[in-house]
Amino acid sequence: MPKWSLRRRPGRTLGLLLLLVLSFLVLRRYLNPKVGSCDHEGALRLNWNTLVPLWLQRQRLGLRTKGPDFILEDSIFQILGGSIHYFRVPREYWRDRLLKLKACGLNTLTTYVPWNLHEPERGKFDFSGNLDLEAFIQLAAKIGLWVILRPGPYICSEIDLGGLPSWLLQDPDMKLRTTYHGFTKAVDLYFDHLMSRVVPLQYKHGGPIIAVQVENEYGSYNKDRAYMPYIKKALEDRGIIEMLLTSDNKDGLEKGVVDGVLATINLQSQQELMALNTVLLSIQGIQPKMVMEYWTGWFDSWGGSHNILDSSEVLQTVSAIIKDGSSINLYMFHGGTNFGFINGAMHFNDYKADVTSYDYDAILTEAGDYTAKYTKLRELFGTVSGIPPPPPPELTAKMVYEPMSPALYLSLWDAIQYMDKPVTSETPINMENLPVNNGNGQAFGYVLYETTIFSSGVLSGLVRDRGQVFLNRVSIGFLDYKTTKITIPLTQGYTILRILVENRGRVNYGNNIDSQRKGLIGNLYLNNKALKNFKIYSLDMTKQFLQRFDMDNWSVIPKELTFPAFFLGALSVGIYPSDTFLKLEGWVKGVVFVNGHNLGRYWNVGPQETLYLPGVWLDKGINKVIIFEETMSGSMVQSTDIPHLGRNQYIN
Repeated sequence: MPKWSLRRRPGRTLGLLLLLVLSFLVLRRYLNPKVGSCDHEGALRLNWNTLVPLWLQRQRLGLRTKGPDFILEDSIFQILGGSIHYFRVPREYWRDRLLKLKACGLNTLTTYVPWNLHEPERGKFDFSGNLDLEAFIQLAAKIGLWVILRPGPYICSEIDLGGLPSWLLQDPDMKLRTTYHGFTKAVDLYFDHLMSRVVPLQYKHGGPIIAVQVENEYGSYNKDRAYMPYIKKALEDRGIIEMLLTSDNKDGLEKGVVDGVLATINLQSQQELMALNTVLLSIQGIQPKMVMEYWTGWFDSWGGSHNILDSSEVLQTVSAIIKDGSSINLYMFHGGTNFGFINGAMHFNDYKADVTSYDYDAILTEAGDYTAKYTKLRELFGTVSGIPPPPPPELTAKMVYEPMSPALYLSLWDAIQYMDKPVTSETPINMENLPVNNGNGQAFGYVLYETTIFSSGVLSGLVRDRGQVFLNRVSIGFLDYKTTKITIPLTQGYTILRILVENRGRVNYGNNIDSQRKGLIGNLYLNNKALKNFKIYSLDMTKQFLQRFDMDNWSVIPKELTFPAFFLGALSVGIYPSDTFLKLEGWVKGVVFVNGHNLGRYWNVGPQETLYLPGVWLDKGINKVIIFEETMSGSMVQSTDIPHLGRNQYIN
């Protein structure tokens, strides 16, 4: 075979030269616009895989470091980011929230990925509807935003178990966030699926993802030195080729560093900024500085106060971070809502569950409205970039609807007959180990335990998190973290003992995540003797659960009510369904469903007093409202166009 040479193939040489010139012109058009500017939208939409030859694609450098600066291709790049969690915002509002982020002068979106929502059952993945991660990232790209992805597997995020699936806790020896085989096997299978979706969206493949975070605040957990290198390798082995980052607060920065990964910091005050930057310098020398989480507010817990952070203080701290030469991500830019039962909890001295609203006193409100923080920061970021931000979108409409009075009623005790056949067991079974959901246990909601007793005495047991105790149908009190015993009054013969246990939210941060099993934990005792022979009902309160109740199962509300109970009513909406907030004065504690959507929990202990109802979940005309109330109902449900998140408490 003759040896190829330029002299022998002049036509091919000319063709290659023309291809090189054409490729150079394409690259010049799509790589040279100012990084972070609106001009990047066209570049982001470009399909590099079909337009640019493979050998030129490999020369895209991506985000990298050069001394104290981030470099994106040939330009110094300052990350001005904001966090929005797609799973906390109705999909129909994603575009609105992302446009508002862009209009604030930010250039980067950050988001967590909740494993527990994406893999509700082992090997069964859900990336549809409100969980369509790829659509969310692609939408950000179309709007002209870069993306920093935080895929966990643990994400904290004030979400149940920090985003880890509850079925992991079926293993009695489970050691979460370690290289324990039972955990890494599950992570590997999840990452196999997740990264197949994420890899094509990376910058070097023509997508908007410029960086990926390795786990989350592991330094404050730090139970296995081999764990973070394992997660780093798990990402890289599955095709993650963009810059890797860690993220730690003051409690774990020094222990959270990983070789070959850029460390970033989480904080709220200027004092923390100075201290953590000093630590960063000692750990990794002169590198770009980034505040991965500047906490723009804080989350709330049931029974506490509503946390707020003054807008002037936010402006001063953000200004100081930028003046220091740091990149920044606003956590949260828009918090959204813990729809359903996804909220997490904290448990240091006392157990404290997070409220339904994830308003966070963020830059946008829970419903996506502007705040004083937004106005001030938009002006600041416009000055920093030197480019006027695009105009902010119009606000979404709010509406006050006519009060709704429930018309129909179904007590829990009458509803039992329409539920799935109960699990029978000699001893109590915790929620995660119930033989339901194809062997994956129950993740959220309530569990009802029934057995029979023949005497009075002292009832004791470990209830997680809150158990209402009944003799037949009569409530006699509650068991929880603080109340572990209750007196059973004199009974006559055969009596049904019932305990309705609520999972109020698994702890999402701290060293006790391995012990977050819910329901009755271990034996239940009467006079120190273990009770036997239980019927156990799974009340997960899903759409499928509620669909078991046909219209002929309901009855007109009687004068004498028995609780807990379901209430059915109709909310009338005009031709333009709009956002509103439901106010349940007179109701005590429960859950609200509208057209099958679980709006979340309400509880009169506060601080949250209203539930956000997105207009996109309403239909013109009649809307079906179901309320599950545990102890006492009000006469109606009102709506308001202004949220009531409770009395305020400034964060120090």
